[in-house]
Amino acid sequence: MTSSRSAICSRRRWWRTRLRGSSSGTTWGFSPSRTTVNGRKSKMANQSKLVRLGLVVVLLAGGGFAYQKATQPKAGTKSVTFAARRGPLEINVLQGGAMEALESQTVKCEVRGYQGVKVLKMIEEGYHVTDDDVKTNKVLLELDSSELTKQMTQQDITFESTVASLTDAKQAYEIQLNQNISDINAALQKAKFARMDFDKFMGDVATRALLKELALPDTLDDTLPNAAVKPAGLALPTSLAETDAAASARLFTAVPVPAAGQSLGFKVEFAKYALGNALGDGEAKQKTRKFEDELKVALKSLSQSKAKLEGSQRLHARGFITPTELELDEYFLESDKLKVMSAETAQSLFLKYEFPKACEEFLSKYVEAVRELDRARKGAISKLAQAEAKLKGAEGRFNLEQRQRRELLTQIDKCTIRATKPGLVVHGGGNMEEYYYGGQEQVREGALVREQQRLLTIPDLSTMAVKVRIHETYIKKVQKGQKVRITVEAFPDNKLEGVVTKVGVLPDSRNMWMNPDMKVYVTTITVTGVHNWLKPGMGAKVEILVKTLPDVVYVPIQAVQPVEGKHFCLVDTGATQDRREVEAGEFNDEFIEIKKGIAAGEKVILRAPESTDKEGEKGKEKAKPDDKAAPDKPVAATK
Repeated sequence: MTSSRSAICSRRRWWRTRLRGSSSGTTWGFSPSRTTVNGRKSKMANQSKLVRLGLVVVLLAGGGFAYQKATQPKAGTKSVTFAARRGPLEINVLQGGAMEALESQTVKCEVRGYQGVKVLKMIEEGYHVTDDDVKTNKVLLELDSSELTKQMTQQDITFESTVASLTDAKQAYEIQLNQNISDINAALQKAKFARMDFDKFMGDVATRALLKELALPDTLDDTLPNAAVKPAGLALPTSLAETDAAASARLFTAVPVPAAGQSLGFKVEFAKYALGNALGDGEAKQKTRKFEDELKVALKSLSQSKAKLEGSQRLHARGFITPTELELDEYFLESDKLKVMSAETAQSLFLKYEFPKACEEFLSKYVEAVRELDRARKGAISKLAQAEAKLKGAEGRFNLEQRQRRELLTQIDKCTIRATKPGLVVHGGGNMEEYYYGGQEQVREGALVREQQRLLTIPDLSTMAVKVRIHETYIKKVQKGQKVRITVEAFPDNKLEGVVTKVGVLPDSRNMWMNPDMKVYVTTITVTGVHNWLKPGMGAKVEILVKTLPDVVYVPIQAVQPVEGKHFCLVDTGATQDRREVEAGEFNDEFIEIKKGIAAGEKVILRAPESTDKEGEKGKEKAKPDDKAAPDKPVAATK
């Protein structure tokens, strides 16, 4: 029938071609044109045209009759039937996938840069890395490191300058440490000498009493503050509410000094320390004793002069001495009176002026020395903190430049990838989908690769697996631990066994880009045993054994027609074809279980008549509205 249709269609095309050629002025070989000089056709030409039209009509009529005969069904044509069987029925899921190593060493590009880096040289794909290659550090792939080398040259120049700055900062810090010790020792020595002068003048007893009365420091701290002679790691004030005095008290070593607003001209009666035994053994005590001794000597001499004058007057009245001798005794008396007055005046001036002045002068020198010691300590801490800040800044820049230099060296080293593990070399990730979906350029010599892009994959061929994508209508049947039969397309005679080790929880996102309505789940099947002939990327067909129905009646799946939620089969009884409702059960890609309606041995028609097919298709649409999104059925398993 097919050959008849082809012949009729070919004949029709031939006649249409001839008719188009006639209408466009084509000259037929068997009927030359009869045309006059003035362009009018002759009577013979009109007769030839009528003959040709009649021939066309006869041929068309004959072709239509032949087509009608060819399309009519022949009497006695038999439908294809199948005898229902009883026995075990395997419920399985068939799907195709590709072999891959369960565990692989993936070498990724670790060179940073948004522009990418060029592949200069790489080993051929399929090369088997041996243990000797690992020992000799065989180069597998080399990336372009010219730009990194330029950056390394500039970094070396900057690094040398940073090293010089760090050395200078360290030396300046050491110098400042020594200078702080010298300044603080000099200030401390000056304060000690001022205190010694103060004690020397007033005596230590009077000095301590005076300082206690004025609330001034009695002793000096001769220790060096840590913050001034070594890195202190000073803590800054935690809030702006802290005053300078509070921050200073927290940061620096406390030195007892007079208050800033305290005057050195204290209202102190220094004269009271000169009276009695208040003064110690000092210069003031010595002077006080001297004035007292001179006054006592003068008073004694005056007393003697008075006694002598009284005796001289009695002798002069009796005429024993001359008036000149009497006048001389009167002169000595007046001289002794003057000496007593001079001694009393000198003592009074010392106690009233010289003693308070000297006391206040020594006190002022001592207080100023203590203040200078405090300034020396705080100044030393400030200068050392500045030197320390410069040193830390230089160390920070040094560490930064050193880290950048180390990173550049590491980046340059990562441009050369060497063998670290034996195995089979695969370019990229061994999967073309990452280039199609990820927009990455295929790894080859001259290609630009980016950070974290897979360059090489060295699979472990001792543990192989097959990854398949199971449609959502079958995924509920697949569970972890189910046994699998595997057939490798390159070696169809070698049957393998495997186990389902992982079932995807979420649909494969890459497949949703091509067909959002079709959802598949990635399932991993581990191959049992070690097979050296297996290679990654080999195509494989898997048959997941869901379960086995031990003793059921089953027919081919195309023999069951769903109509309005019910299932029907056409049973061939020999004389008639009965449409019978059945109860369907489990099914695989080829057969379906019949729980009720058909007995073993009854013949069912695999393809229903045209009218029945249409009704079945309508019923199937009503019964399974989601089947339109299902993919083509996998390869059927014959059992």
